[in-house]
Amino acid sequence: MTTELPFLSPCDALVAVMVAVSASDENMRTSELVAIQRMVDHAPVFAEYDDDRIRPVSQTVVTLFEEEDGLDALFGLIRDALPEKLYETAYALACDVGAADGRLYEGEIALLAEIREQLSIPRLHAAAIELSAQVRHRVL
Repeated sequence: MTTELPFLSPCDALVAVMVAVSASDENMRTSELVAIQRMVDHAPVFAEYDDDRIRPVSQTVVTLFEEEDGLDALFGLIRDALPEKLYETAYALACDVGAADGRLYEGEIALLAEIREQLSIPRLHAAAIELSAQVRHRVL
């Protein structure tokens, strides 16, 4: 059975990446969901975004995660929707969601590696983005 894949806007694709990281360890933590909402509310890339789209985009991600080739389908949607100049933005947002609760879980680490590969993020750029997310989410 194949699910009809929806059209995603570039901002929907960014939200999908963030939701995927949160859902990757099968436990969407409140701190991660708050981080997603905060980024949608404040990041310049989302200035014109209708945040009522977060719920349907999230449901699409969760539905795709339940399908056998869903991750491949999700990355196809993301690559189709995102201009290449936003690939590193997507990775930065994904890292921020992963770091939001103070630690990375195994599923999150694996998905971040897959995002790096699927979006062809150079390793040095990825390391800088990862460190930036880590230091932004440190606590005393």
